Amino acid sequence: MSADDTEVEIPSQAPTASSRSIGRAGSYSKGIARRQEILDRAIEVFRERGADGTSLRRIAESLGISHGALLHYFSSREELLVAVYEHAENRPDPERGDRGQERSVEVMANAALSNLKVPGLVQLYSTLVATALEVEAGPAKEYFTSRFERVRDNLERKLREDQEVGLVRSDIDPARTAALIVAASDGLQIQWLLEPSIELKETLETFAVLLAP
Repeated sequence: MSADDTEVEIPSQAPTASSRSIGRAGSYSKGIARRQEILDRAIEVFRERGADGTSLRRIAESLGISHGALLHYFSSREELLVAVYEHAENRPDPERGDRGQERSVEVMANAALSNLKVPGLVQLYSTLVATALEVEAGPAKEYFTSRFERVRDNLERKLREDQEVGLVRSDIDPARTAALIVAASDGLQIQWLLEPSIELKETLETFAVLLAP
């Protein structure tokens, strides 16, 4: 093992579900902290160069480690890019506040706007979803299949909660409405990629009007 293959001891961070779901963490505290460092740097490289320039070798070079050392955490470029997307999506956003307090009609609009703050993140999302559709198995397929189910379920739960307190009309089906809102959010983000003048937030907030009691 070469010197640059040796993991550098850095302060450990509290592990989260997202920090352990994609790739390998290595030893518990050191491995999770090292993986966090890799993803933080990967996002910076992604900001500078986009998905096409975010190769395993380039990330390794920016961290001063070997390609082989990086492969200890991410076995492929696809796995790395999925992890980069997940890491960016789950990063703290002070402007968004407490996500648990968001109304159901605000969730997707706020999430979409949060994605726009990282240059290239919407493009990466669209690319990875397309990859997931083209293959029978792989990191993108596994992650986004699970993610869509989780997002729909969370939104359905919030819609039911808002129905119970009179914030959302009672004659709509929460599960179907959740799927529709997710579809609208994804579709509008694709439109925004082609035409940035699309008013993403305002358009998604139309659901607040449509679902009002």
